[in-house]
Amino acid sequence: MLKSFKHFLKSENGSYTPLFAISMVPLFAVLGVSADYTSGVQTRSNMQNALDAATLAITTLPIDSTLAQRQDKLQAFYAANGADGTATLNSFTVDNIGTAKVDTSASYSMPTNFMRVAAINNVTINVNSSATKPPALVQATFNVTKVSGWWDKTVSLFGTPYGSTNPPLMLMKITYTYNKGGDPKGYGTTTISVPNLNGVFQAVQTQTCTTTSTTNNPPAGAIINGNKMTTCSITLDTTGGKGAAIDVTKMDTLFLQMDVPQGNPTKVRSDDPTTSNRLYIDGVEVATGTKVNIFNAVPCGQTSQQAWEDGGSPVPAPIVNADFFYSVTGKCAFSQRPSGTTLTQ
Repeated sequence: MLKSFKHFLKSENGSYTPLFAISMVPLFAVLGVSADYTSGVQTRSNMQNALDAATLAITTLPIDSTLAQRQDKLQAFYAANGADGTATLNSFTVDNIGTAKVDTSASYSMPTNFMRVAAINNVTINVNSSATKPPALVQATFNVTKVSGWWDKTVSLFGTPYGSTNPPLMLMKITYTYNKGGDPKGYGTTTISVPNLNGVFQAVQTQTCTTTSTTNNPPAGAIINGNKMTTCSITLDTTGGKGAAIDVTKMDTLFLQMDVPQGNPTKVRSDDPTTSNRLYIDGVEVATGTKVNIFNAVPCGQTSQQAWEDGGSPVPAPIVNADFFYSVTGKCAFSQRPSGTTLTQ
């Protein structure tokens, strides 16, 4: 067979050899185009994935980042994800309520291999990406409503900054000390403290409750329990009645923790599915086995009424059994937190 084929190629008696050679050109061209096409499809897929990842990444930069800085980071993230070509930031805007929108593109002049026989040395590949990032919680303001019980306790807000591997930071604490006035429900002094620039906690708001014998003309707002009367008043407030405003702009995670030395358990956390059911949000007890995301539990521009059961009563239980009542109001704006961002193209 091989000898016959060689004889066919060497034959000078006919025109089959030129015809055969010419007929092979389209076949090789088709195979070449197919190989270059497959390479182009894979390259485009890599570019798209890298651009999407880079687009999402630049939404986590600080809001005061310039377009030039975002452009540099976009290209760096794009290249780090193994894509060829150049990524371009077409626009990045943040509206007055904190919603961010970003539009990007990338282009690459891919060298061909087989298509060069047709004088096509490069093929340009373009991809586009865009994303929307909704506003998120950047500040939480706490106000004490009513705290009771014969057990001293503390509710604290903890947060972990972006990229931190250190233990969570205590951002606020609300301490309660029973006044030992003999009231059946128990009331005392509750103080909200926040850290100053040196990390030292300072009181910014204090509610003091005193228990005495009931009088014939109890003052307005007095809490009557049999022959005992409790009156509560704000005795310290450096916030002007606004409450303790906690900046959570740089926090990636948040959780609330209640420490009750005499309770069972002695420590409960909102992000612990085994203890979060001692938290009430707007009158509803958190379902057993739920991990509460504080970023979602504090509404934007609205006030949420929350409470904790300190361990003196079993749960589930009605909210009237709760001991630690407070309100928290959320302020939302542009946030560096990555969650919530969605690709729109």
